[in-house]
Amino acid sequence: MKGIYLDYNASTPIDRQVADVMRPFLDDSFGNPSSEHWAGRPPKAALERARAQVAGLLGAAPEEIVFTSGGSEANNLAITGAFFARGDRPSHIITLQIEHPATLEPCRFLERHGARVTYVPVDGSGLVDPNDIRRAIMRDTGLISIMHANNEVGTIQPIEEIASIAREHGIPLHTDAAQSIGKITTAVNELGVDLLSIAGHKVYAPKGIGALYIRTGLALEPLIHGADHESGRRAGTESALLTAALGEACAVAQAWIGMPEVLRLRDLFWERLQGAFGNQVVLNGHPARRLPNTLNVSFVGRVGAEILASMPNIAASTGSACHAGQITLSPVLKAMGVAPEVGMGAIRFSLGRGTTQTELDVVVGELRRVIA
Repeated sequence: MKGIYLDYNASTPIDRQVADVMRPFLDDSFGNPSSEHWAGRPPKAALERARAQVAGLLGAAPEEIVFTSGGSEANNLAITGAFFARGDRPSHIITLQIEHPATLEPCRFLERHGARVTYVPVDGSGLVDPNDIRRAIMRDTGLISIMHANNEVGTIQPIEEIASIAREHGIPLHTDAAQSIGKITTAVNELGVDLLSIAGHKVYAPKGIGALYIRTGLALEPLIHGADHESGRRAGTESALLTAALGEACAVAQAWIGMPEVLRLRDLFWERLQGAFGNQVVLNGHPARRLPNTLNVSFVGRVGAEILASMPNIAASTGSACHAGQITLSPVLKAMGVAPEVGMGAIRFSLGRGTTQTELDVVVGELRRVIA
């Protein structure tokens, strides 16, 4: 059986238009974008075109975009950069219990350097109550970091409401938009955020490239020190190859916002699963406030990893880990209060631009075979 890919939240293939844009930088446009001579001018032009394309998708100004090596670096720059920019002043950070490790680990690192961090809980659908964010604010809160959409269950957080609360208190708001970029709107002024992270390989660009939106006037301490690249905010010679790819991916993504056809297929897939398994299958995540491509379900009383192991030609992700007969729930499902007998059977199916109804029909058939 041909492999079926339903793990687009983990990584996406490189879009054909994106690959075409990369080709000249593989063949001959090798110059350093910082060089003033003829070899540096084409890469420099490509770099600034890409910056404008990323800014266009976010509704930002090009000078507010800093290229990074990916979403993890963008999150680290936002969180640790905001902390160290405060100097000797005490700093308190607010985040969620269900954040990606690229947010949680920088927060834990900063706790070793004197930061105090509040990890706000979520409800059973993975949604945070904005009033819980308000209640967590302290006099020295220096940053609020709330993901736009969860990578496992797809729940979309009420960023606009949280942004309003942050503005009331004069606190910068960062959002990790790695999963939402190119799927739903990520216009920074609509969201009201001051910092926004994106990862190239989640939006049909290569791995190894990302970006951080930094609202004009907000100061961050650089993570990487060296020469004056990226207006002094991120040292290191920029890659025209990778930045051009991210820029083109963001330009292509403009036509995919909302993903209506992917949403239709996802909902049809869920209907077919309910029809096949009844109350043996349950939905994890918010039923409505959810990414249009994401379906995280649990097969009650089963182990998700074992189900996937029995379908080796289907690429998806599991929310549980099995070691020496012990089942460990993902931190996200645990924070949501999902019961172990439900959470251990979790599988995340994430659809993409290439997903077909025929593929989903095959997956339902394979699940019937394995679970029956």
